[in-house]
Amino acid sequence: MFSYLIRRLLYAVPILLGVVFISFLLDNVMMSPEAKAARVLGPKALGAVRREWIHNRGLDQPMPAQFVKYVADLATGNFGTSWVTGRELREIFLQGAGPSLCITVPGFFAAFFASVGLALFQVFVRESPVDRWLTLGSVALMSVPTMVYVIFAQAFLALGLSYFPAYGFSYDGIGIVRFLVLPIIIFILINLGHDARLYRAIFLEEIGQDYVRTAQAKGLANSRVLGVHVFKNGLIAIITLVVAELPRLVLGSLLIESLFGIPGLGNVLVQGIQTGDQPVVMTSVFLGSVLYLIALVLTDLCYALADPRIRLS
Repeated sequence: MFSYLIRRLLYAVPILLGVVFISFLLDNVMMSPEAKAARVLGPKALGAVRREWIHNRGLDQPMPAQFVKYVADLATGNFGTSWVTGRELREIFLQGAGPSLCITVPGFFAAFFASVGLALFQVFVRESPVDRWLTLGSVALMSVPTMVYVIFAQAFLALGLSYFPAYGFSYDGIGIVRFLVLPIIIFILINLGHDARLYRAIFLEEIGQDYVRTAQAKGLANSRVLGVHVFKNGLIAIITLVVAELPRLVLGSLLIESLFGIPGLGNVLVQGIQTGDQPVVMTSVFLGSVLYLIALVLTDLCYALADPRIRLS
């Protein structure tokens, strides 16, 4: 296993370099240094101020020199500073990770168990009116845009009934729960319908296998067949779907954090895009790539744990 992990890490290096190169190239092709300075400083900034700003950030250097310096900084863990606030990006991302994880981690686990439970129940009552109505409900949840959930929650539950705050975030002991309830509920709803449909399809494919008929012939209850045998054999497909969500757990939910004013990594990225803060956007792309590659390695490890027939070699 150790040699396998070393090989995967070595494979990740050229992939990361490719991602960094493409993102760097697109950023420099789409916007000139003058355009970046005008977006950050404002259109009324004097030409001398813009030139000084460009020179201080090395944007007047040749692109190969800029790229080499950028890669060298990433290799040493130096993400640079924000063009807008002047703060260290390492500090910004560490500070934003907490609020993002407060939303995505409980929302992820709640949505996962709810989706698996709903999918197993639908397989248990498959082709019945209950199954058809639950399928219709899942499709309805998938069809509603996130913005609709946010507007309804803020207008009705927050402002109308005053149950929860409509905007903001605060580390106020147990009071933090008030700011997290609505975002977590919305996070669950936007994932429940989609995930339940996928898991239902996975379990329905497993229910027709020979081992299920053998288990039923031995007299095992349907609940045990579904909850143990079908679920266990469907883990490979479920792991693929679940582990792929890990980068989003860390980087947060862009729209939810932005609309609820939660200072997580998703909100940081949205503000970086709006203000033209290139270091924030580039660092978010890099971290997302790293997390995705880590998720791929974790997927393979989980495969080996879920199915003893799989060997890492």
